[in-house]
Amino acid sequence: MRSTPIAVDGVSKVFGEDTSKPFQALKALDMHIEPGEFVSVVGPSGCGKSTLMLMIAGLLPATTGTLTVGDKRVKGPITDVGIAFQDHLLLEFRTAEKNVLLQGEIRKLDKAKVKARSDELFEQLRLNHAKTRYPRQLSGGMRQRVSLIRTLVHDPSVLLMDEPFGALDALTRLQVRTDLEALWLERRPTVVFITHSVEEAVGLSDRIFVMSPSPGEVVDEIVVDLPRPRPIVLGESPEFARYVERIYKQFQRMGVLHGIEIPA
Repeated sequence: MRSTPIAVDGVSKVFGEDTSKPFQALKALDMHIEPGEFVSVVGPSGCGKSTLMLMIAGLLPATTGTLTVGDKRVKGPITDVGIAFQDHLLLEFRTAEKNVLLQGEIRKLDKAKVKARSDELFEQLRLNHAKTRYPRQLSGGMRQRVSLIRTLVHDPSVLLMDEPFGALDALTRLQVRTDLEALWLERRPTVVFITHSVEEAVGLSDRIFVMSPSPGEVVDEIVVDLPRPRPIVLGESPEFARYVERIYKQFQRMGVLHGIEIPA
């Protein structure tokens, strides 16, 4: 599978710039993401993380700067992309499998190929028994894994994920995180992963961009040098703890965290 680089050059976002009360969501950002790299963007609520993702997808125009995905400048919605949101967005009147296959129908892809890839992903995520069930018959973790299958079934070269595990309980998040890493390692799409969870970012990423409160800007860029595949529980690793502490210290310095003692 081919992977795609992403370039964010001087990209900012101002909402309502033609009004009397414009709101600057993002200061000018520069990010260069390598093909097949797993990058997380972590920051406090309202810092512009989701806005950045929507601009990369071409679903929201940038105010300044340029976005390039592959060798094409983003001027509108891009097609070779899989997008996952916090809400699973499954259609209640379609079974789990038919929700997944809808991706191929909309994109007018070869039905046999999409069905084969769907079967493969349902097997890998241990969901064969759920194919004929409707979303209301699935647990939260199962719905989110079905959503992940739908996101991946057309083998996108770019995967954009906005807090996809945010609604899950802690144990289910760990399992789905491990499943996502395994699927990513298999085909290596380029991933931009938006999250509030520092531990989740460190557990998944090759590189992490740490954002400031609004208007968002990058205050730290961290290369995560941990072996893969990563264990489901990382908390006892000194290396893992050092990355987590570095990010929390940034949040403490910016006033995002108060009254919390972080080890030196």
